[in-house]
Amino acid sequence: MTEIEHVVPRRRLPLITGILVLIALAILISLGTWQVERLHWKEGLLADIAARQLAAPVPLADIEAIAAAGGDIEYRRVTATGRYINNKERHFFATWRGQTGFYVYTPLELADGRTLLVNRGFVPYENKEPEMRMQGQLTDQQTVTGLAREKLPGKPSWVVPDNDVAKNIFYWKDLDVMAESVGLDKARVIPFFVDADSTPNPAGLPIGGVTQVDLPNDHLQYAFTWYGLAAVLVVVVGISWFRKPAKAPAQ
Repeated sequence: MTEIEHVVPRRRLPLITGILVLIALAILISLGTWQVERLHWKEGLLADIAARQLAAPVPLADIEAIAAAGGDIEYRRVTATGRYINNKERHFFATWRGQTGFYVYTPLELADGRTLLVNRGFVPYENKEPEMRMQGQLTDQQTVTGLAREKLPGKPSWVVPDNDVAKNIFYWKDLDVMAESVGLDKARVIPFFVDADSTPNPAGLPIGGVTQVDLPNDHLQYAFTWYGLAAVLVVVVGISWFRKPAKAPAQ
């Protein structure tokens, strides 16, 4: 007796499964598109920051006006003149080119009596105390050029240690506490920082120009990931839908 083969009907994708696949595909494509949009935004931001860093410095009053109007002052070049209050410097724990130490924040007393906290730059750990770098303790009137840096709204993350004000070691840049801890009148403190540029200081300390623009730009990689997952989903569903029907013998 001849064995008769018959074709098992192709499996159909259940309606609910099909809907779920379409929803998942839409989500993956949306996430990929969102990352592309973020990529364009980030590239524009980085280009803007680069342009600001190359622009001519403007007077402190101009930056204050931008800040007062709610504008973005980050990384804008600025110049200010005053006298450093060296006995009120604050120390921010940092690393610079692989070396552990501190950024030295020193109040700059302006002609109108207000103060501006200036990040004068990096000193190695062993040079934390001012007496270890006396040549760099400038006493006459100084004009500093650098980059405006916005005041942080709060502690960046729970993993960042609390500031040790008693030991003058700051792990995050709390402008208000930095100022208040040395008796500065909060109402007369400029509400942002200035990072000094790389103009050399006597005996080389502090080392200026330490501003780091750390803005990760991984959006293209993320976009490829989401679009890739969408493509994989299409391939898997396609294989399941179009694979050859099985043949079953009939007795």
